[in-house]
Amino acid sequence: MRLLKWAFPLFPLISALPQITRQGKYLFDPSGNRFFIKGVAYQPQGTLATDSASNEANGGFPEPSSFIDPLSSAQNCTRDLPYLKQLGVNAVRVYSVNSSLNHDDCMKMFDDAGIYVLLDVSLPLNGSIDRSSPSWSTNLLNEYTTTINAFLKYDNILAFNIGNEVINLVSNTNAAPYVKAAARDIKAYLRGLGSSVLIGYSAVDGDADFRNTLAEYMSCGDDSISVDIYGLNNYEWCGNETITSSNWNTITSGFSSLPVVTYMSEYGCIFNPPRLWTEVTALFASPVSDVFSGGMAFSYFPTSDGYGMVTIDGNSVTTSDDFTRLSAQYNNTKPPTSITKSSAPAVTTISCPSENSTLLASSTLPPTPDEAVCDCLNANAFACLVKQSSANSPTIVGALIDYTCSLLGANGGSCDPIGGNGSSGMYGSLSMCSPAIKLSYAMSAYYGTNPVSTSCDFAGNATLSPHPPNTAQDASTAAQSCLAQQPSGGVYTISASSSVPTGSTTASGSGSSSTPSSSSGSSSSSAIRSSGTGWTVLFGLTGVLLGVVLGVRM
Repeated sequence: MRLLKWAFPLFPLISALPQITRQGKYLFDPSGNRFFIKGVAYQPQGTLATDSASNEANGGFPEPSSFIDPLSSAQNCTRDLPYLKQLGVNAVRVYSVNSSLNHDDCMKMFDDAGIYVLLDVSLPLNGSIDRSSPSWSTNLLNEYTTTINAFLKYDNILAFNIGNEVINLVSNTNAAPYVKAAARDIKAYLRGLGSSVLIGYSAVDGDADFRNTLAEYMSCGDDSISVDIYGLNNYEWCGNETITSSNWNTITSGFSSLPVVTYMSEYGCIFNPPRLWTEVTALFASPVSDVFSGGMAFSYFPTSDGYGMVTIDGNSVTTSDDFTRLSAQYNNTKPPTSITKSSAPAVTTISCPSENSTLLASSTLPPTPDEAVCDCLNANAFACLVKQSSANSPTIVGALIDYTCSLLGANGGSCDPIGGNGSSGMYGSLSMCSPAIKLSYAMSAYYGTNPVSTSCDFAGNATLSPHPPNTAQDASTAAQSCLAQQPSGGVYTISASSSVPTGSTTASGSGSSSTPSSSSGSSSSSAIRSSGTGWTVLFGLTGVLLGVVLGVRM
């Protein structure tokens, strides 16, 4: 069991709401009655990124470049709570929070009002698994667990979402193993803390084959690797639809054999306003309620597409007809009489689907990110290191990784050790490391092909290590020693410790970085050679040796 270097309060706040638990494909309250989510998305929209190249890389989806934490302002929560009560919700979905801020007031207000929170733990743009270049890495693991640590003390946390629409096309279903690895490691982390909070994923809608196969993939296997609760963002019901005309009959049938909880993680017509919300009646009645456990209407706050239910001017809230209609539907609709926990079907599992034309995802998952191994390599096996000031910029790190890997390839080297392939199930030994450490590997490997001082400059973004390996063989030995610290199989349980990190911050997804991690091992080198000839002798084979040692794992 490895330790995360983050403080964690092991005592809950006194809370009014009981914990909702999962048994198989249903949610239950402590009395054994089935629980249905009657919720609304509660996230002010941040600034949307205007970089068309970034949006194209994200599958055409614009990503926010900033976000507003809705749970950090007691004043705003006090303003909104009466309206959430009017809607009749028992849950809200929050997409982005700043874990360093205080959320006690808002969480207590919602708790007292009987409102659970389903919280996404990723952050927009650079704090989530990147669908265009996926990885499950130490910086993301630290970011997710830091947010979880900040919110586990609140008993009205319904679930933590580890991703939202990461996979949005068949062509990027190769990101699915990374999402599932995140679910695996976060579930293990929570179990280590004695927590049974649910772990979920929210999926984009699509045609039946894509939609169903991805849902099966994320919910297959035993409880240690499957998500607990699977959400579908669906906007097909418009106006006075029926279950058939809205395609909800097909969706319900396709999800009927899933062994995990399912719900509509976003719903509401976006094609033919005004929204009538007549789907609420169907959502809380058989046959849909036999499969789905409610849903989250989108969205309380206004969006750039004009789908908000209120407009806000300071402390003044003006409700729309959308709000009035949803309020009427929620308050006039009661969840159906359903099975109790004692009479629920036996818990089952399903086999994982094979790779096919709609699923380019291997059942072999990436390893658990191991910060100790990555720090050890950074301290002992690399000759060229990214400067901390540059590592703090995701844009700089992402561009430099692309540039350095192209230079390395042109010189007979490879960036395979820092890459991975979710389709083949092959992952480089450094694929789990932060982008900054991946960049230092690439820079060091390139430096080994041309060991002169200018080869470790990169426009002032890198510097030679103060304690590099003395020889190429030393670098290889150091790398082997660092990798030997990993548990067999590369999967283990991370637990919280009482210590706080010194000099390490978290950030970003693939192609971005935080501050370089502090060294966790002692340097194995002595003096640095100064002559060009000496560097050639000592480091000319470093890139080759490191590439062989670090390699690619399955």
